Amino acid sequence: MKRRKVLFIQLSQIRLLAKKFAIVILFLSAFIMMLVNKTDTVIIEKTSSMATDVVSPLIDVLVVPARTLAGVFDYFRDLSKIYDDNQKLRSENSRLQVISDKARALEIENKLLSRLLNYTPPPNAKFVTARVIAEEGDAFSHSIIAYTGRNSGVKKGQVVMSDNGVIGRVDRPGEMYSKIILITDINSKIPVMVERTRVRGILSGDNTSVPKMIFIPLSAKLTVGDRIITSGVAGVFPPGLPVGKISSIEKNSVKIETFGNLDRLEYVKIIDYGLDDGTSVETAAEEAGE
Repeated sequence: MKRRKVLFIQLSQIRLLAKKFAIVILFLSAFIMMLVNKTDTVIIEKTSSMATDVVSPLIDVLVVPARTLAGVFDYFRDLSKIYDDNQKLRSENSRLQVISDKARALEIENKLLSRLLNYTPPPNAKFVTARVIAEEGDAFSHSIIAYTGRNSGVKKGQVVMSDNGVIGRVDRPGEMYSKIILITDINSKIPVMVERTRVRGILSGDNTSVPKMIFIPLSAKLTVGDRIITSGVAGVFPPGLPVGKISSIEKNSVKIETFGNLDRLEYVKIIDYGLDDGTSVETAAEEAGE
């Protein structure tokens, strides 16, 4: 009995001593593992750096042919594009050459016809740039006042244009300022024609932003979008000046959208073509109405 008790006590002491040593062993194991891990990281980093130093020059050498091939590919691709562009330019040049030849032929023909008809070309145009200082837009009139300055040579009936087209004519010239009646004014009558078909008519203002083309032949073939230019009839506006385009065609009304923006005029050109004073415009409109 005593021997069993002594043996039990000895086993208990051994277990307690084993537990104490186990804790110390665990701490030592953890420390050794941390040290090994740290040592391995340094080794891996050094190995990686050495590998980079060794492999990088090799990669650089291998990349040179690849770069050369890429450069050759880009060169031939650009060369092919240049060839295509050159072909297009040659085709365009040929087309323009044909147009140029036709234009020269028409020029020669025009000169011959002019000689046969004893045609007298219009005088060179002179113009004055004027700043718009006031607008008169109401139910009774559409006109503007422009500062023309002294000794500008502005006269009644001279053509007034914006950068895009005809906008009106001089109504009352003054010493410093001039009144310009717009083509949208109800009193404005301009002989015009359709550029495509050469059909003539009168552009008549109605105090709206879209004037009408009146006195058109019933057989006229008009299309929305047709350009309207001055016809030169009555001798006030020379032929060929841009006016607008057809915006709508109704039964008894052909509306014209003007090229010039009449709502935002700041500067205008008053042009002297050396023609009439404007009184024959109304005469031409009356004759067309008859």
